[in-house]
Amino acid sequence: MSHFHRTAAFHTLGCKLNFAETSTIARQLTDAGYDKVGFDESANIYVINTCSVTENADRECKLHVKRAMKANPEGLVVIVGCYAQLKPEEISQIEGVDLVLGAKEKFNILSYLDDLEKSDNEGIVHSCEIEETDFFIGSYSIGDRTRAFLKVQDGCDYKCTYCTIPLARGISRSDTIENVINNAKEIAGRDIKEIVLTGVNIGDYGKGEFGNKRHEHTFLDLISELDQVEGIERIRISSIEPNLLKDESIELVSKSKSFVPHFHIPLQSGSDDLLKKMKRRYLTKLYNDRVNKIREVMPDAAIGVDVIVGFPGETEELFMETYNFLNDLPITYLHVFTYSERENTEAVGMEGVVPIPERKKRNKMLRILSEKKKMAFYQTQLGKTLPVLWEHENKDGKMYGFTENYVRVQKDFDPSSVNQIEFLKLERIEADGTVSVMNSFESFLEKI
Repeated sequence: MSHFHRTAAFHTLGCKLNFAETSTIARQLTDAGYDKVGFDESANIYVINTCSVTENADRECKLHVKRAMKANPEGLVVIVGCYAQLKPEEISQIEGVDLVLGAKEKFNILSYLDDLEKSDNEGIVHSCEIEETDFFIGSYSIGDRTRAFLKVQDGCDYKCTYCTIPLARGISRSDTIENVINNAKEIAGRDIKEIVLTGVNIGDYGKGEFGNKRHEHTFLDLISELDQVEGIERIRISSIEPNLLKDESIELVSKSKSFVPHFHIPLQSGSDDLLKKMKRRYLTKLYNDRVNKIREVMPDAAIGVDVIVGFPGETEELFMETYNFLNDLPITYLHVFTYSERENTEAVGMEGVVPIPERKKRNKMLRILSEKKKMAFYQTQLGKTLPVLWEHENKDGKMYGFTENYVRVQKDFDPSSVNQIEFLKLERIEADGTVSVMNSFESFLEKI
């Protein structure tokens, strides 16, 4: 197969971590001489990186296998990722699938491709038991040429009762500080202005740095070291458990030159009863304290919250506890997830199942609350002059970017602004929910 021009196409489902990993796999293939093409073009190899968290993981997987087979019936289809770790046998039965690689094997894709041929019956599975996943592959992906997602940790030792991640990604393990810093320097060298730190349980950083439970570093050490790397304008922490977000880390971000005032902290429920049933490692009081600590040292920080509706036992009354808790908290926006049953999790057998229509209604209520919170936050930022990092996309003559504290801003497209940081005065909230800015010349005149 090595004697002619080879092409590979990629499609990613799921989280930022998956995007980081797809990039790593794609780089391995391009380094080996493959050309990267679009997923709907004819390619020799189609790699689909799957997710087990989405409700219809199975359907999505089949859909993209069909897309690949339509683009090139002779193309080899390789399925990797969380769903591939959880249900490898089922995936191998899907028509058109040639190879299924588990959590460990996906980073060694080249060694499986050499003698792979299009199969008429079922695909070949290489998937070790997740217990053996003790290695760490550091990876970063370049999202939109403006920011890169840098993976520093993988896996999780928590046993939340709704979650399949420990089954799909294994125990908590970390990249070494040295590797993370080298990756960060490499990203800085590519003129990428923003790094988003990602992991499955990033606050647990340091555990498994040496392939065992021993660790010499903590999350605080990691961010202190990253703060010293030259040439990175912004570092964003993607998502961190409230019990692992310590005061020292919050203080560091508030004084940092590169860490931005933006936190994303999963809550999951505003009811202590449900937090216990979920086996979360904190109660609402701790969560409340974290948010207030951030507000105290960074009054303008953006604070995002993950929340799950419709968990077993969530009565109308307990849902309203969550609703009111969030309504009173000085947070910026919500990511709302509707609880869905997952095999092999503890929550599946729990009583008090919430009917699906009720789950949907609660989801909608919180999404509306999120929109209101976000607009109220944007309102407090109007009139301020803030640094905006512009993205490369031209959408109907407009370009978009984010302030450090995650306000989405727009202006007329100007190619010379792409991937630049400009200090601009936030003017008003537009109909599409973004904020328009004075152009730099007007803000310059105002300053004089």
